[in-house]
Amino acid sequence: MEISFESLETPALTKAQLAELLFDQIGLNKRESKDMIDAFFDLISQKLVDGEDVKISGFGNFQIRTKAARPGRNPRTGESIPIEARRVVTFHASHKLKEHIQGTSGADAE
Repeated sequence: MEISFESLETPALTKAQLAELLFDQIGLNKRESKDMIDAFFDLISQKLVDGEDVKISGFGNFQIRTKAARPGRNPRTGESIPIEARRVVTFHASHKLKEHIQGTSGADAE
């Protein structure tokens, strides 16, 4: 699967590019491709908002983590400011993805 970036300034894979890949490689029409990509990301977002982890086999896990309130400071002024408790999303890549990025397969990694 070859992905070309429209601009070297922002080398990122966009939802529009994903929809275009579905259109080109699977044969869905452009509206169906866009709707499928939107539905996929809406589903992931909603599961995370609901506090559920999202596990994508061979890719990685998205998890919600609750961070406690803590003291902080303004780096410009040095003034102490409280940082409120919040929920954040973390991503942990699967071993398969890590190996693929490193250019090795499971057998080569041993």
